[in-house]
Amino acid sequence: QVYLMESGGGEVQAGGSLTLSCTASGRIFSMYGMGWFRQAPGKEREFVAAVSWSGDITHYTDSVKGRFSISRDSAKNAIYLQMNSLKSEDTAVYYCAADLVWSSEVVTMTVQEYDYWGQGTQVTVSS
Repeated sequence: QVYLMESGGGEVQAGGSLTLSCTASGRIFSMYGMGWFRQAPGKEREFVAAVSWSGDITHYTDSVKGRFSISRDSAKNAIYLQMNSLKSEDTAVYYCAADLVWSSEVVTMTVQEYDYWGQGTQVTVSS
C-alpha cells in the first residue's frame, strides 16, 4: 500500500510561482515512478510531469515545459513541483500519483498506468 498526500496548493497571481509537495508513505515493496496530473472543472485529468524512481529522468507535458520543474527527494519519499510563470490555464486540482515499475529509469505519462493517487490540491491562478 502506498499513500500519497499533496500540499502546497493555493491561489497565486498570474506570472507568480508556487511549489507543490507530495509525500509517500506506507509499505513499499517495489520501485515506483511518480507524477503530477491536473484536472480542471469539466475536463479530463491530464498529465503534467513525472519523475523516475532514480530521480534522473523527467518528462513534462508541452504546455508546462520551461515553466515547471519536478524533482524527487528519496530520503523523504517526496516529490515536488516547482511552478513558475503561472498562467490562468494552469488552474486545476493537482494530483500526485505513483506508478509501480520494474526499472529505476522508467517514466509513464498516462492516467491508466498509475496505481496510487493522492486526494489533490487546488491551484488557482488569478489574472
